[in-house]
Amino acid sequence: MGRQNLTVPADLILSAVSSLPELQVPLFWIFLIIYTTTMVGNLGMILLTKLDAHLHTAMYFFIRHLAYMDLGDATVIYPKMLVNFVMGQNTISFYSCATQMTFFVTFIISELFILSAMAYDRYVAICNPLLYHILVSQTRCHVLVGIPYLYSTFVALLITIKTFISTFCSSQISHFYCDDVLVSLMLCSNGQDIALMINLFAGFNVTSSFLCILLSYFMILLAVFRMHSAEGRKKAFSTCASHLTVVVVFYGTIFFMYVQPKSAQSSDIDKLSSVFYTLVIPMLNPLIYSVRNKEVKNAFHRVFRKKFKVCT
Repeated sequence: MGRQNLTVPADLILSAVSSLPELQVPLFWIFLIIYTTTMVGNLGMILLTKLDAHLHTAMYFFIRHLAYMDLGDATVIYPKMLVNFVMGQNTISFYSCATQMTFFVTFIISELFILSAMAYDRYVAICNPLLYHILVSQTRCHVLVGIPYLYSTFVALLITIKTFISTFCSSQISHFYCDDVLVSLMLCSNGQDIALMINLFAGFNVTSSFLCILLSYFMILLAVFRMHSAEGRKKAFSTCASHLTVVVVFYGTIFFMYVQPKSAQSSDIDKLSSVFYTLVIPMLNPLIYSVRNKEVKNAFHRVFRKKFKVCT
């Protein structure tokens, strides 16, 4: 069958997470539970870091913005997926796809550089503790968050506009959400050029942010090895444990996705990886930063007691 030019298709067809009909209902409930947990965990972290004065520090400022990104990552994809499960269809409107792509690219890029900013924060806290409040001032924190927001918004709009003003030759997306590379490959003429641009931006974003994290932790390791106190080393490692866990899980999943052979793309493994870093990681991050964190636990008890007293 010949290819039909679809300049502005009314709807785009998404690929199902699983082609097995008997898995549709179980998958709906699994995704609903995970998404609900993600919402509760990240909203709870956002509210806690705002309401408790003890958490008004640079570290928790970055954690709050990481929660914003995690909440955004999941929300731009999974409510639509859950609706499609209920409706028994896998479609998304042309303009909804453009909106989903814009926000998703913005959130993912911002998360990369916020994780870098958090690594810088840990580096200063361990290597220059006496200058911490100067080097990680409130103004610098806003700059370290604001620049990634502006940059990621620019990249997301550039990619989305160049993609969606082009002529579409297909309405079938080989993924369960509007992945920027896969959508660009649906274009008739300049899809390869746009896909190359996307990959160049992705390579720069992942490499530069990861190098910043590696450099920060290299300096942290040097500082830790110079410590004479075992207690001091233990405390230094404990302050980095949560962030390092998040980094390993997040970047590990991204590297796993992009080092696969091209023939494996859009396979069940690729979809599972996408589910993991778009939904499971946003659910895990607030848990990682709260389960073994005494400051967060104490803040929760303080806020809960305060609210309970107001109610009574």
